[in-house]
This record gives sequence, structure tokens and C-alpha cells, in this order.
Amino acid sequence: MAYKISETNYMSKNTSSSYIRFLNFINAMGSIDGAKKPDAIEGQLLEAIMLANSEKQAILVGDLLKMSHIGSQATLHGRLKNLSKIGFVLLVTDTLDGRKKKVIPTKLAIKYYENLSKLLAKAVMA
Repeated sequence: MAYKISETNYMSKNTSSSYIRFLNFINAMGSIDGAKKPDAIEGQLLEAIMLANSEKQAILVGDLLKMSHIGSQATLHGRLKNLSKIGFVLLVTDTLDGRKKKVIPTKLAIKYYENLSKLLAKAVMA
């Protein structure tokens, strides 16, 4: 059965949702303080890190590597290393157990989310 598409199935630019405007703002944002935007997988990892940080909970590399719904352990490890390389997170070795590494968001990551918050507010107000 074929689905018939009509013009009424599409949103006009005048009635686009706040979320679509938000996505457009994000795409236009480019970089923050010279750092590149995280890709989709890095973004999901960064969200988990920021949520844990906002709840004052430590998150370990091992915790993030268990997020198999995002990607394989090798993929997640590589993306985590890239987040560290571009300055969004610090990997801090646990003083009691050298095998564990805590993942801590940097000021750059916090600023990134502050900018996203501003863009979201702007999209809602537009």
C-alpha cells in the first residue's frame, strides 16, 4: 500500500516547531571557542556525562563503555578519547584504583551546554 503525500503533510516555514528552529540554530552554530561540535555518538556520551555531573555522581569510562545501544565498546572508547582530545572531558585516574578513570566535563563542555540552552530559549521565543 502506497502512502499518498500531499502538501498538507509538510510544515510550512511559518509554522515550523520550536524544535526544528532549535535544530537549525544548532546546525548554524558551527564551533564553540574553536572546538568542533561533537558527532551524534559523542553527543550521546557527553549527555550521559553531563547528566551524571548535574546529579553530582561520578561516571567512569567503564560505565560509558556499557552503553551498547549507542555503539560497540571500541567505537565508544574511540569517541570518548576524541571528546578528551577536543577538550570536552577530562579522564582522571582514580587514586584508590588505578584501573578506573572518572570522566569529568570541562568548562568547554559546560559552555557548550549553556550555548545550547540559549539556542533553545531563542528557538522557543521565535
